[in-house]
Amino acid sequence: MKKFIKRIKRLLQRIFKSFASTSQQTSPLINSRPLDTSISIPSVSPRWESGLVLVCSQCANERSNSFHPASRSSTASEDLENWLKSRLKIEGLWGEFRVVSTSCLGVCPKAGITVVIVSNGSGGNSPCLIVNPRSDVYDGLRLRELLYSYIKQNKK
Repeated sequence: MKKFIKRIKRLLQRIFKSFASTSQQTSPLINSRPLDTSISIPSVSPRWESGLVLVCSQCANERSNSFHPASRSSTASEDLENWLKSRLKIEGLWGEFRVVSTSCLGVCPKAGITVVIVSNGSGGNSPCLIVNPRSDVYDGLRLRELLYSYIKQNKK
């Protein structure tokens, strides 16, 4: 799997290099006019510099087994997302990290929720984790705490 990812990265780098070298030429997508490189896209420095936690909303779409009254109608991925948000707020890390629900990430585990941690401290390596909500319920908070500690390790 690691070799496959390295091959894809090399292929993408070659594509980007060839695109960059031909970007000064005319583009068939823009009426054969030269690209205007004087236009820039504004960028901002987000508050969540330390990390972005992506929680797939399509994984574990069945209703949660949680007995918490507020979460009876939520999905397991929503429960995990809300727990992570509240945990980050309690620790005072909510501004540094952001937890975001996203559509399908393409991993689609049979049992579990896909969580990707994107952070500046990870050195360009964004771990993709599978959190099983059923084992989370049976094992108490251990699995969620492990995920939370993993997020904190990737702090900038």
